[in-house]
Amino acid sequence: MYSYPDLKLEEKYHPRSPAGEIPIIFAMSLLTVSNLKHSYGTLIVLDGATCAVDTGEKIGLVGRNGQGKTTLMKIIIGTLEPDSGTVQLQRGTRVGYLSQHTDLDPADTLRDAAERAFSKLHDLHIQAHEIYDAMVTAQGEELDRLLSKQAKLDASIEVAGGYAIDHRIDAMLHGLGFSDDQFGLKVSVLSGGQKGRLALAKLLLEEPDLLLLDEPTNHLDIAGCQWLEDFLADEYPGTVMVVSHDRWLLDRVVDRIIEVERGVIREYPGNYHKYIDLRRERQLTDSRVYEKQQDKVRQEKQFIRRYKTGQRAKQARGRQSILDRFIRDEMVERPIELDVMRLSLPDAPKSGELVAVAKNISKSYGQTKLFIDLDLTIYRGDRIGIIGPNGVGKTTLIRTLLDEIKPDAGSVQLGSRLSIGYFQQSQDHLDLSLEVWRYLQNVIVGLDGQAKASEQQARNLAGAFLFSGMDQDKTLQDMSGGERSRAILAGLMAAAHNLLILDEPTNHFDIPSMERVEQALSREGGYEGTILLISHDRALLQAVCDKLLIFDGGGGVELFQGTLSDWMTRQHRRNTAPAPAKSLPTNRAVKKKARSESHHEPEKTNADVRRSKISLKKIESEIETIEQRIREIDDLMLDSKVYTDGARVRALQSERAKLKNDIEPLEFEWAARVDDA
Repeated sequence: MYSYPDLKLEEKYHPRSPAGEIPIIFAMSLLTVSNLKHSYGTLIVLDGATCAVDTGEKIGLVGRNGQGKTTLMKIIIGTLEPDSGTVQLQRGTRVGYLSQHTDLDPADTLRDAAERAFSKLHDLHIQAHEIYDAMVTAQGEELDRLLSKQAKLDASIEVAGGYAIDHRIDAMLHGLGFSDDQFGLKVSVLSGGQKGRLALAKLLLEEPDLLLLDEPTNHLDIAGCQWLEDFLADEYPGTVMVVSHDRWLLDRVVDRIIEVERGVIREYPGNYHKYIDLRRERQLTDSRVYEKQQDKVRQEKQFIRRYKTGQRAKQARGRQSILDRFIRDEMVERPIELDVMRLSLPDAPKSGELVAVAKNISKSYGQTKLFIDLDLTIYRGDRIGIIGPNGVGKTTLIRTLLDEIKPDAGSVQLGSRLSIGYFQQSQDHLDLSLEVWRYLQNVIVGLDGQAKASEQQARNLAGAFLFSGMDQDKTLQDMSGGERSRAILAGLMAAAHNLLILDEPTNHFDIPSMERVEQALSREGGYEGTILLISHDRALLQAVCDKLLIFDGGGGVELFQGTLSDWMTRQHRRNTAPAPAKSLPTNRAVKKKARSESHHEPEKTNADVRRSKISLKKIESEIETIEQRIREIDDLMLDSKVYTDGARVRALQSERAKLKNDIEPLEFEWAARVDDA
């Protein structure tokens, strides 16, 4: 947590105000970034970056990896000094930053580490107890002074969280995927992913005025991602700036996008989908300008070459100077393409109809049951997403299907004519001395059916997966983890495998890379083989998979026939379904028993009197109408166009709550009529 010293509001005098008159004071934004420039050697990452953030805004910070997003955040919190430019924050602003590296005390328990978010509150409690002790013997003015101090401390304690913070800590830890039996674990024994989630929980509990999040969903499962986006969208009271590759989170949470590209900041109103539309429009405009400018440059160069000697040489030199200034000051760069390049990939040989058959397989480690008596048949062309909490056995199941791990019980049979491409989280099998294009040349199949592709085919594939220019000649060992993963995926896609097994393939990808992989794996992208995909990326799962294998964390595994949004719709309906006692009753005895167990009937209101005069058929019709509308709202809440519109979601939630209130007295009246019949 970073707390900034008092910063004065900007004071500006009206140009016609006489000297000495009271100045006009303009309240500055919560955060103002002005003309930031920063370089790493010859690499310019920020070149005049300027933006302002107002109180309560929720902003998504997007851009390719290495474009300066994390650099901008580090400059804002003051851990990195820019080459030039300024950062201003409002007086007393508390800034919290979630980096990709945690800073936790290894001696703390998990719960104690989260509770450190309230360290200020604990200090206040200590001061309050000291005052209570002093008040025992104090008299006269000294007692009055202590009483006054106690009142101020009580007010500060209330602001800092009061005396009931336990439920807030527990709710936060549960929401981010921790169970009660993990609360006593030492930080020193936690995995890297668990430490990342714990650091996020602690930061959210601190509730800084400006919350800076750098890839907060990296270590979250699907349930954790959903919980976090709901918390940030509906509950978090402060200002949020988030760097994330989770497109669903950006759609649900943010109301403005700031893009960092080639050192320049561009701002777009709305969420991520709106940004994509606006960015395409801007790129189309920039592309037209670029082509016109290129035509002008070609014409000028042609004139200069023709007349650089002879009688018009002086005119040619003058036009060369003008052209140089134009290129330096006015030329736009070629736009970075957002649309996915269409790939021409070799066809994979057709596998047998049955790709894999698992019968009654079980696997446990100690007391932990990963899967029990699982029957699974995978058919040719299946696209199965494998989801569930972290550490429940998703990768173990894959390795069991591949016969790398033996099941405790049951059997696995692989199908015929399989060519398997397996993306593992471990990359120990790679020859890191190879350049990107040469690695791809060695692993992909040539379009002419030859075992090895040509250099040009390898370079074309590298370009399609966002390796351009000199990046194609970088060795694998000189790449970031995300770049290396992208190269491996490109190779798998073009190696003519008819079964792709992908274990968290897009970890540490930026959004353009994820969209490229998503398109390549989709049916529209041309891949017709079988896919098993372990991922927490909801957009990727939705685009690629039409079946889900769902781990419940207790040894149970369910095969769901449908997409991720279909499954989420089902889960939402289950979670919001009315209790059985409130359903439209079909058994008179059950409803009569429920009435007899109630302590008393409510006093009749005007609305009750009105309902008593309505026919039974009319009451049934009203109940059915309300229930139908509730079902419509539940369906709407899972529609991406609605789900990403925070105001629409809140309105629907409010309408649903009102409908639930309206239906209860109607059901009571219906039951009374049926009983009396």
